[in-house]
Amino acid sequence: MDKPQLLDQIATDIRDKNICPDLAKTAKNLVIGDGNLNAEIVFIGEAPGKNEDEQGIPFVGAAGKFLNEMLASINLARSDIYITNIVKYRPPNNRDPLPDEKRAFWPYLIKQLQIIQPKLVVTLGRHSMEYFLPNQKISQVHGEPCHITFGQDKLVVLPLFHPAAALYNGGLRQTLLDDFARLPAIVEKIKQEQA
Repeated sequence: MDKPQLLDQIATDIRDKNICPDLAKTAKNLVIGDGNLNAEIVFIGEAPGKNEDEQGIPFVGAAGKFLNEMLASINLARSDIYITNIVKYRPPNNRDPLPDEKRAFWPYLIKQLQIIQPKLVVTLGRHSMEYFLPNQKISQVHGEPCHITFGQDKLVVLPLFHPAAALYNGGLRQTLLDDFARLPAIVEKIKQEQA
């Protein structure tokens, strides 16, 4: 199977296994991910919001617009990256995803990463960071690439603040832009290490 079929299979498995039925009942769409299946960078958010649920695409609301701006600031477009969330259904009223919900979707997120095989995984916000980097505080580790091993898989994870946080807290906006500016150099360094 090729990458699009493998990712479609993940969506089918989530539906067939009835993952998080309470979320599925209140959501309009299963939001798997969007972008380049051969991307060097995969961005992982927390869960779909209202706009994402309606369109079935991650990061299409205000936070998504800011993400697009940040991508443009480093000469990347949405078509260059892949973007997804840990939780694939919108939690009611945009509440934070619950630990059980994140746990239920975690194996599917790992499968996505195994299919795409990015050079760099960028976590957006605390919820997506904590599974890759448990016991870390985002305020202390943001912008610092971390090498982790997952079973057979080695990953470089870069924790960043969630774009939505920067919309509510102007001070974080510049921090996020500064961290984002480091992405090309980080990817370059990973490529050199893997060469």
